[in-house]
Amino acid sequence: MIIMRKLKRKYKRPRSPWNKVQIKEDQSLLKEYGLRRKKEIWLAQQILRNFRQRARSLAAEGDKEKEKVLIARLKRLGLLSKAGATIDDVLGMTINNVLSRRLQTIVFSKGLAKTPMEARQLIVHGHVRVGGTRMLFPSFIVPAELEGSISVTRAEQPEVHPHKVPAEPAEPAGVEA
Repeated sequence: MIIMRKLKRKYKRPRSPWNKVQIKEDQSLLKEYGLRRKKEIWLAQQILRNFRQRARSLAAEGDKEKEKVLIARLKRLGLLSKAGATIDDVLGMTINNVLSRRLQTIVFSKGLAKTPMEARQLIVHGHVRVGGTRMLFPSFIVPAELEGSISVTRAEQPEVHPHKVPAEPAEPAGVEA
């Protein structure tokens, strides 16, 4: 007998899915970051929600050591950049902070791809390496120390595909040169 465990969702759907303002915001995020579906936005919102919830509980407890650990982790991930970051900075983070640390966005912003969707395709097809390791997930949150080690390992494509080179026009029959 095989026992299968039920997988939980890692995100929460919006309470009012037909909110016109929210739909416009989501569409602009989808276009700006080259995301495929709104589920990716909801995943990023859940990541942000978890960090902010931890920050609120630590602020209520007043535990400075745990605050330092949280801030150090966010700095390692590149979500916080200021040297003297505080819990207030964690609470002030937006979804753009999380989406800008995705591998897809960083590949595009470094100029390794012309569009965010091309960056996504390069990653999914296995042409992107992070620290020498092939990475297949566009949603990978790139740590700050690995950002400089992102490379694209594809061979440059020729300008014209060899099978699509236009054939030279044949000389008309009966005409001699």
